[in-house]
Order: sequence, then structure tokens, then C-alpha cells
Amino acid sequence: MSTSLPVDSLLPDLRRALRDAGAVVLQAAPGAGKTTRVPLALLDEPWLQGRRILMLEPRRLAATNAARYMASCLGEEVGETVGYTIRFDRKVSALTRIEVVTEGILTRRLQSDPLLENVGLVIFDEFHERNLHSDLALALCRDAQTGLRDDLKLLVMSATLDSGPVAELLGGAPLLSSEGRSYPVEVRYLPQAPQGAVAEYTAAAVRRALGETTGDILVFLPGAREIRRCQQRLESDGGLASVEVCPLYAGLPFTAQEKAILPGKKRRVVLATNIAETSLTIEGVRVVVDSGLERRPRFDAAAGVSRLETVNISNASATQRAGRAGRLDPGLCYRLWTEAAQGSLLPFAPPEIRVADLSGLALELALWGVPDPGQLAWLDPPPAGALTAARELLAELGVLDEKGRVTEEGRRLARFPVEVRLARLLLSGEKLGVWPLACDLAALLSERDLLASIPGAAVASDSDLLDRLEVLARWRRHPRSEVIADRAGAAVERTARQLRRLGPKGGDESPELETVGRLLAAAFPDRVACEREGGGGRYLLANGQGAHLSPRSRVHGQRWLVAVEVRAGNQGEGEIHLASALPESMVEADFRAKLPWRRRVAWDSRQQRVQAVEEQRLGALVLGSRAIKPSEEELVGAVLDGVRQHGLDCLSWSAADRQFAARVRLLARVFPEEGWPAMAEEQLLASLETWLSPWLGKVRTRADLARVEVGAALAARLDWPRRQRLDQLAPTHLEVPSGSRLAIDYVGGDQPVLAVKLQELFGLAETPRLAGGRVPLLLHLLSPARRPIQVTTDLKNFWDNVYPEVKKELKGRYPKHPWPDDPWTAVPTRHTRRR
Repeated sequence: MSTSLPVDSLLPDLRRALRDAGAVVLQAAPGAGKTTRVPLALLDEPWLQGRRILMLEPRRLAATNAARYMASCLGEEVGETVGYTIRFDRKVSALTRIEVVTEGILTRRLQSDPLLENVGLVIFDEFHERNLHSDLALALCRDAQTGLRDDLKLLVMSATLDSGPVAELLGGAPLLSSEGRSYPVEVRYLPQAPQGAVAEYTAAAVRRALGETTGDILVFLPGAREIRRCQQRLESDGGLASVEVCPLYAGLPFTAQEKAILPGKKRRVVLATNIAETSLTIEGVRVVVDSGLERRPRFDAAAGVSRLETVNISNASATQRAGRAGRLDPGLCYRLWTEAAQGSLLPFAPPEIRVADLSGLALELALWGVPDPGQLAWLDPPPAGALTAARELLAELGVLDEKGRVTEEGRRLARFPVEVRLARLLLSGEKLGVWPLACDLAALLSERDLLASIPGAAVASDSDLLDRLEVLARWRRHPRSEVIADRAGAAVERTARQLRRLGPKGGDESPELETVGRLLAAAFPDRVACEREGGGGRYLLANGQGAHLSPRSRVHGQRWLVAVEVRAGNQGEGEIHLASALPESMVEADFRAKLPWRRRVAWDSRQQRVQAVEEQRLGALVLGSRAIKPSEEELVGAVLDGVRQHGLDCLSWSAADRQFAARVRLLARVFPEEGWPAMAEEQLLASLETWLSPWLGKVRTRADLARVEVGAALAARLDWPRRQRLDQLAPTHLEVPSGSRLAIDYVGGDQPVLAVKLQELFGLAETPRLAGGRVPLLLHLLSPARRPIQVTTDLKNFWDNVYPEVKKELKGRYPKHPWPDDPWTAVPTRHTRRR
């Protein structure tokens, strides 16, 4: 470690901060050396007391590379002082003091040992990536630190994250900053937005960079598919004899990944996903070609599926990618977007916790014994809707009980290092005695699709998964088969082999349609699907979602199936890409023979009536139905649901009914202490059982609802004394000076209205008032033609100041009506002067 790195000057401050505080935040730019320098520098600190340092790395390749580099700095093999643990691979020993771990490894460690007894420091590296596992692990570590282990130290390291909120989350932790070691990087933009496929225009940009620059070139592309196409395009064009093209993405074997990282004999073009944004150092890079795109997972809660979306990178990612060109010397970055588009990039990528499937997180929280995530410290708390959906799925999988506690099956399932659905599949395979088959299926569903590069054939099939199991069996017999790429088969085989070690020895591995269907239905119970009437490949899923078969799937002409992979489709329907048929015999044995018959008395909005049946249901799928005779209580409850669906307007309200409700509302507002019944629309809907239920005895249909006497139902809410008080304080009519008895309108607004010809009020000085004098009437003074002249609550002011002008304007227009000079002494009348 003789070469000096920028973070070295910060190490004394870091040692002091960790000595005095339980948590520290270190912000260091890319290239500062934090990933490999910091753990080694802290190894002999007195507060560590010989205990282990755990360092969480978001990516497997970065974890293994960091461990190997630190071990080489000590002149050791990995697995001695420095080791690592990643999914299906562990190199540690009794001598290990620094252990680099990935993904959910730290979470699993915490669940089995909440005290982390042999650990003195947990380091969260590259925390700016805001990985879901990192957020969860930090929340659990902070909980353990504050409640169980006050001597446990936490260190959060980040390159581009706004570190202030992290420091605040950790109780006001000290914040240290270090500049990275980098050289100037010239950035070049496109003059206009690129056209065509990303692999095509990126390959063209690489060819340009090869002609204009020296040194190795690091190319950022959104995914493995684009990497392979770009590589094919570069190699097929010819003229690259002196250049080696190296792909770099997570699905590659380690030897292929290492080839892209280490310098070679030829000039290299490394085609990478955003895996190369991390602490991973690729030696020799002086040029970056950035497509500006990446793939991010997004969970569609409505469809219950996660999908990868190709999106623009954030400004922070663009900065980090460009910085890769300036690690060794001044560099150059070609950005394949316009300078104007640069200004529209988001500052940071959204945290994964906001957009991911939270079923795994919900299980971890339940295992930790935290029903409310608000009890833990989060930078971004889990979205409530997504967390509720995740818990509902876990309950359906049998992982959580009705009180949200982890079941015994849930605890057994949690030991498998795969996502929750696939863990449920493995557990079912263990029970059914088909463990090897279950492992093969889980491997096929967790790794890249074996047939991704082969277009779907038109030939119908019973199961897309049986097809893939057959291809995997052929690959095992002939690993160099031309049917699939060797690396795709190797990845599936490696995962299946590792999974098999976690379960019983032996077991049936022969794929049968019914067995495969049973395993998939256990993992995807919400995606069991039945073809809709009329066929055509359109299905209804148990979760209520509609979906149609994609041309990619070869499962056609099947009534029942499990829709394993569903993607967003058109017009609100999903598109089924992978499926497996469910034989009718299995549907009969597993569903119809086991599911209970349940009464359902409900309002049918389509038929506008109560429907009373006994049904066998698998979610939204009705397996059987028969009519029943409902009880009166069930009928009334169903009708009330119908009223709630349609609103109070489904009842026949007369004008008098609406006036009655409005009169009561007025007195409830003016005399709140008297306890008048609530009669606002939302309040009436909320109390239907109280006032409407007694009047629904014979109601079955929407037509019956229209015959309910709403006024009588409302009036029944008032006893006799209250009705008398209502008539006294909020009468329906008022007698005016002319002798007319006029209706008062309580419905039009907050203030009761009296519409009256002004001649009928001659001599009246004070505005009439209701509610014991507390509420003045709003007078709509009308012309002889009954058109409004003035709206007022101050009648005296009208006579004194407004009437003279009204008289001038209207006397000539209505000569037969009286227009006295002195309205105070005139006789009020509703007639003309002739009468």
C-alpha cells in the first residue's frame, strides 16, 4: 500500500471519530480509495478488540474484487485476514477479520445473530446506490445498536449521496469528506438526440472513439442484451484485430468478469452495465462512452409483478461514469445525448425501496419482530401501499398468519437465498419429494432466460417451463449445444447445483406437467389463470388482473394455467410471457376438492340487484356457484353496499325530502349542543345502518330502492318534541305582510332563502330571522315578473337606499303594480293596483 490515495489523509480523523462516536458518515469521491484503504486502516483499533469488520458491498463482483485486492495488500490469499461471503460462495476462515458481504447476506446474519457478537464494525460501502438490502440492513443495524449493542460501530461510505440526511438518521453522526484522485475529463455531447437502437449508435460511437483516442475504453450500456448486440456489431464490422472486446455484467462467470477488469495485452473495449459505476476499478481506462441509459426494477403493485425498465441515468451516475476516464490521466467522455438533455436528468436515482417489490422486506421485518416499520430508522420509509400488498402476498403464500406473524413454514422458507416466491416453490418441492426438480425450476426463474435469444415458435406447448427444463437437460448432456449460449446454461446449472445443497439428498427430478404446475401454483397462487369465455388467449388471473398470451409463450389452447411472467400490456391488460398449463385433474384435486364453499350475498352492480350464492373461489376465479336463500340480515347488508356503491341518488328523493334534511342540517349547525342527527350526504352514507336499514325489508333490486320512502326514513330519526322544535325554528313556510305563505328554500346554500315580490313586503323594516333569531333569511326580492331585483339580508337598507332607484327603473315597465313613494306606509299586496 505504498501508493498514496486521497483518503489516506483522512484516516486519522476517521479513527478519532469512530473512537468517540457510534456512527460516522464518510463521503469520498470515486477514486479516493475508501473501499480498500479504510477497512485495513481500522483493523487494529483498540475499540475493535479483535472483533470482525463486516463490509456491505451492493454488487458481488465489487465485493470479491475488493476482498482479493485487500488480501493482496497484506500478501495473503483471500479467506485469511480478508474474506468474502456472497450468494453461493464464501471464502472466510477462523483468521478472517474483514469480511466483505453482499445483498441480503448481512440481513440474514442479523436475523440469526441480532447481537452480531463477533462484529465490532459494520461498513456500508457505496451507500449512494440506495439498494433495498442496504437500506434494510442499515435500519436493522441501527436498531441493534440502539437497543442491544451500544458498542457496535457503524460507518456509512458514499461517493455521490447527499450525506447530511444519513448523518442525521444516525443520531447526528460526524460527517467526514475526502476528495477523489482524478484528472480532468473532457465531456463531449451529441449535436442532436441519437436515433435507432442503442446498441447500434453506441457501436458507432465506440468506433469513433477508437479512431480519436488512445487507451482502454469503458462503454456503459443498459443491459446484457444491448452488450451482446453491441459486441456482435463491433466484431462483425472487422478491423478490430488489435482490439479486444470484453463484456462485463453480473450474469457472466467470474473468469469472464475478471478478464474485463484486469489489463490485457491488447487495447480493450469493456462493454459494461452500471456494475462498473461502483468501487470496481477497471485498470487502463482513459475513455468512457456513455449511452446514458440503465435498467431499474420497478414493481407494479396493481399487477403484482416487477419489471425492468430502461430509463435515463441520474446526473450523479453521469458524473460517476465520466469520472472513470480520469482515474489515471486526463480523459475523455462521450455522452450519447445532447447538452440540453443533460439539464433534464434527475439529480439522483430514486431509492430502490420506493419502486421495488417489498415482499422480501416485509418478511424480514416480520422475522425481526417489527410490525410497524416506523419503529426503525429509514432514509425513505417503505411506501405503505406497496408494503400492504407485500404482506397480503406473504399471507397468500402461507408465510404470515392472520395477525402478521411469521408462520413455521415462513421461517423454513426464509432460509433459502432466493426471492420469496421461489423460496415457496422450493419448500413445496421439498414437501412433494421433488427437490431436484424444484431447484431446477427456481434456477431457471432466477437466472437469465435460457431461450431469451430464440424467438418463440408457433408450435403449441403445454408449458414454457417444461420446454426450458428439456433444454437444460439437453445442455447438461451436451454443454456445447447450439440451442443456447454456453454461459446461459452454465449460470442456471451453477444456481441449481448450489440450491440442491440446501435440501434433501435425492428426490424425483423428472419433469411432469402436473408436478411442475403444482410447484408453480404454490409460488404464484395469485397468477393461477382461467381462460375467459370466448377464448382467444385472454385470461382472468386469481388476483383479478386480466391478461392475454404473448407470442413469446407457446402455451396455447389451455383452459387453466399459471402465468409465471406477466408484463404490462395494452389497454390495462397484462401480457403473459411465460406460462405452464394446469391439467384439469390437478385443478380438481388441488382446488375444487379442497377449497371451501362460502356464502356470498352481495350487490351485483352489473345486474343492479342482490346476488345470493354459495361459491368456491380462488381469488377472483369462481370455480363453482349455486344459488342460496339469504337471511334478511344478509339481504339488508347487500342492499346497503349497493347504496354505498351508487350513492344516495339511487334513492328517490322528493323536493320535500331534501328540504327536510337541509332544515335539520341548519339546526345542527346553529345548535351543536342539542345533538341533532347528522344529515350531510357523507354522514348519511356513513350511518346507513342506523336510519335506512329498517326500510329495506322488501328491497332486492335497484327498482325496489327507488320506492323506499326516504322522507319517512329521515323523519323517523326525530322524536315528537324535536319535530315540533324543527317546525318552530326552521319552518317550511313563512307568512309575509301581504298575507302570502311562501316556501323557504334551505337547499340552495348555507343560508335559507325566501324569494318574494318586493310589493308583498311594504312596511316591513326588519329582515325575518329563523332559528330563534340567530339566522337571517336571505331575501331574493323579485320584480312583478318574478325576476330577482336584489339579494339582501338588510331589508331596511334596501327601502332607504336601493328602492328609489328600483322604482325609477321598473315603474314604467310595470305600471299596473304599485310603486309608492313611501314604501314604509304603503299597503303590502300581491295584486296589481287595479285589484
